[in-house]
Amino acid sequence: MNSLKIRRTAIVVTAAALLPFSLVACSDSGDATKAAPTVAAEDAGKTGEDTPTPAGGQMTGEAPFGPACAGVPKEGAGSFDGMAKDPVATAASNNPALSTLVSAVKQAGLVDTLNNAQDITVFAPTNDAFAKIPKADLNKVLADKAMLTKVLTYHVVGQKLSPQQLESGTFETLQKGMVTTTGSGESYKVNDTANVVCGNVKTANANVYIIDTVLMPK
Repeated sequence: MNSLKIRRTAIVVTAAALLPFSLVACSDSGDATKAAPTVAAEDAGKTGEDTPTPAGGQMTGEAPFGPACAGVPKEGAGSFDGMAKDPVATAASNNPALSTLVSAVKQAGLVDTLNNAQDITVFAPTNDAFAKIPKADLNKVLADKAMLTKVLTYHVVGQKLSPQQLESGTFETLQKGMVTTTGSGESYKVNDTANVVCGNVKTANANVYIIDTVLMPK
């Protein structure tokens, strides 16, 4: 009897001693199983990060382009990010290079018209573009609200135009006249006279192409 008791006691002690090691082994096995998907997920993430954006992808197609883009403020309401948050007339008012255009838009009473329009394209002449017009002629246009409205609305198309659409296009303006566009890559002309110097600028309701010459209705 005493021998049987001793054997049972030994078995119980041995089992008790081995139990913690068994639990640890099970625990380690479970952690290893859980860790595998995490490593795989991290590797997948790295693969995605290392994959280059395809040429002609969305990010490239949406970026502003042209030599005058370098003069756009890097921060604030007049920056590309800032302009994207405001409707077009408000956005233009924050760009120093468009101050003459903004004054003309205000004088013609077109601020609300442009800000409330949906999905439009604006060919926006720079201050230098207005400076090309003889001062007497410019003053005459600015003093005639009907003529000024006609000229300004000739710069607006009732749809958002992508650079690809400008490659060879003819579009009706809000003035009811037609503008033609030609070019490719980052070089475009409007009516064969105005160069796009900073294109594909986004505002809340418009695509803007800044041009170096004022367009005159035909």
